Amino acid sequence: MRLLHHCIAGLTGLGIALLATPILAQPQDFSRVEIETVPVADGVYMLVGEGGNIGVSAGEDGVFLIDDQFAPLTWKIRAAIGELSNQPIRFVVNTHWHFDHTGGNENLGKRGAVIVAHDNVRKRMSVDQFLEVFGREIPASPAAALPVVTFNDTVTFHLNGQTLHTFHVDPAHTDGDSVIHFREADVIHAGDIYFNGLYPFIDTQNGGSIEGMIAAVDRILALAGEDTKIIPGHGPLSNKAEFQVYRQMLIAVRDRTQAAIQQGQSLEAFIASNPTADLDPVWGKGFLSPAQFLTIVYKDLSR
Repeated sequence: MRLLHHCIAGLTGLGIALLATPILAQPQDFSRVEIETVPVADGVYMLVGEGGNIGVSAGEDGVFLIDDQFAPLTWKIRAAIGELSNQPIRFVVNTHWHFDHTGGNENLGKRGAVIVAHDNVRKRMSVDQFLEVFGREIPASPAAALPVVTFNDTVTFHLNGQTLHTFHVDPAHTDGDSVIHFREADVIHAGDIYFNGLYPFIDTQNGGSIEGMIAAVDRILALAGEDTKIIPGHGPLSNKAEFQVYRQMLIAVRDRTQAAIQQGQSLEAFIASNPTADLDPVWGKGFLSPAQFLTIVYKDLSR
């Protein structure tokens, strides 16, 4: 989640802890956030602001939106969409429940958009949550923010000349991840299964796992061709070749971590050995430090 670089401070002992950062101590200032529109294919766009990347299908049938970032950004997001289409936002699909992807649900739902997500997204959003990794309490979402249509496996939308195949993957980033495949446009929105250019956050508290991430990546790769555009949950617009490099990183970290666990190496010793020195220059400059990412993976594989 893009906002997390404001949240994560560092490791304390062998666990991830947060210092008193502005995002936790007071409301975040969204006034300076600008929404960038990135053309992806004919009638398909990626919006970049603060939070997860938004996918857009805009055409005569209306606007289909994938994720909606934070509530204070709704009006900026609507303004950006207004430059693409004068049609209403008809559907919003949430790729998972995290607050940087669902924060605009209430605003858009009240304006008539139909919110759609996997069953587990509504389940997670309906109750109070506490993300231990970030030391953050997340209250249950109001009724207007909850998905009104949920599915357990797949749902397909037909609008704007596109077949928008939305499908659930086995627990990966969370237990409610969905991928959206724009079949005719040859575009895939991968949600937070894909953090392009940075170590990913894996929400193991809510069903995520490194093995699940790799399996989900493989499922997406099976759909992608050499010219497929891939919208990541975070990071710049991508493609199959870059996604394959991301997969190689995940496998390398998993294998090195698993080997250390099998050898009886403690988490502290494992991190001190600097096992990802060759990967860190590319992946270690995001909001998760190498030590933080390795801690998540080590604890996941140790369960």
